Amino acid sequence: MNSLRPVALVLCVLFVAVMGCRGGAQIFQVKDAPVQTATGKQPSLEDVQKAIITAGVGLNWQMAVAKPGEIIGTLNVRSHQAVVLIPYTTTNYSIIYKNSTNLKYNAEKQTIHENYSGWIQRLDGAIRARLTAAGM
Repeated sequence: MNSLRPVALVLCVLFVAVMGCRGGAQIFQVKDAPVQTATGKQPSLEDVQKAIITAGVGLNWQMAVAKPGEIIGTLNVRSHQAVVLIPYTTTNYSIIYKNSTNLKYNAEKQTIHENYSGWIQRLDGAIRARLTAAGM
């Protein structure tokens, strides 16, 4: 049994080294997600804007209207910052990476800190829920 301890120790060290060297996860983006309401009725551009802003604010994103049909979302978590562009119409929306701070973004590999994907997936889910609940 004692002869297994050095092997286990070496395996643990290798595991930690490999996990620490990961380059991050692929950038997760939402492209042309359909705007769907509970009633099936097409919402106005203002209704979509309101749903996106409310969803983001509910998850602690700072949401700013850049122009009609475009919102910039900023999430600050401790020393990390993610900035996304959210273009939208009455029929679809996207969530596109714009910028980040302290998230290990690699433009060449299109990778970023693994937490980024979860943040974007939660934002997307909240937007879908708000659009559906609005029942326009």
